[in-house]
Amino acid sequence: MKGNKRYPLVMMLEPLFRCNLECIGCGKIQKPNEILKQNMSPEQCFKAARECGAPVISIAGGEPLMHPAIVEIVEGLIAMKKFIYLCTNAILLKDFLDRLPVSPYLTLSVHLDGMEEVHDRVVDQEGTFKLATEAVREAKKKGFRVTSATTFFEDTTVEDAEKFLDFLKPLGIDGITMASAFRYPDAPDQDHFFGRKKTFEFFDKLLEKNKNGRWDINHSPLYLEFLRGKRDYSCTPWGNPNYSVLGWQKPCYLLDDGYAETFKELMETTEWENYGHENNKKCADCTAHCGYEPTAVQEATSTVRGMVDSAKMVFQ
Repeated sequence: MKGNKRYPLVMMLEPLFRCNLECIGCGKIQKPNEILKQNMSPEQCFKAARECGAPVISIAGGEPLMHPAIVEIVEGLIAMKKFIYLCTNAILLKDFLDRLPVSPYLTLSVHLDGMEEVHDRVVDQEGTFKLATEAVREAKKKGFRVTSATTFFEDTTVEDAEKFLDFLKPLGIDGITMASAFRYPDAPDQDHFFGRKKTFEFFDKLLEKNKNGRWDINHSPLYLEFLRGKRDYSCTPWGNPNYSVLGWQKPCYLLDDGYAETFKELMETTEWENYGHENNKKCADCTAHCGYEPTAVQEATSTVRGMVDSAKMVFQ
């Protein structure tokens, strides 16, 4: 609305890289031990949030509930009136349900990557599916807003995904986010990712089955059209800037092409034109919502901006 060309919508905050799982598609836990031992201080988190200014903060990692000050971080960001998505594998979640605030500013985003056999294989640890789903039920009983975050890998069929999404509804999940697994250099498993073409084909068939509100999908309609291959979007990587124990990550949450010390430096020194599926082979298969949801927002708000500009001309 202010006419800014680049602006953040969601800040991706990683206060640590440690995790109690070793998921096949995650590269964060591949960092050296001296980095895995680091914890961001609450003050660093609050400073970065003020510096960035995004209204929404997604706290990821690593596993955020392993951070010794995670409750203080969440409470401090809520005090700043930030909308928080706390991303967790839910192994430790039950232990925190009496410590985390039940607030309209806080959403627990629980990773669930399919039914039990699939999920436990993806996270490489048996029993996690049961722990996660039990924690979801308990969190809902205590009044938390809970969403699911799902990554579909190459061997997932549309029928598998359909069955899984139907399973989520009785859990009382407040919204579903979905993505196809993205092949990026740090991921330990490079052999089970959708390509771009298959992503569009998969989601077109899957989302065709979402009739009459069958699933409560927590994505914008324009982004869902993109996922179905019905819209041709370019990536907007600055829409979801990432801040971690290493600094502001260039250019996005998934690629690691260096770090900036400040948000201003990130925005001004990153060569944004060198990224996106049209410009960089590392981005060729990416359809992740961290890059393409902001593009959908830009398209949606362009109509509003046009109306505002027209109104200005009338009043002038």
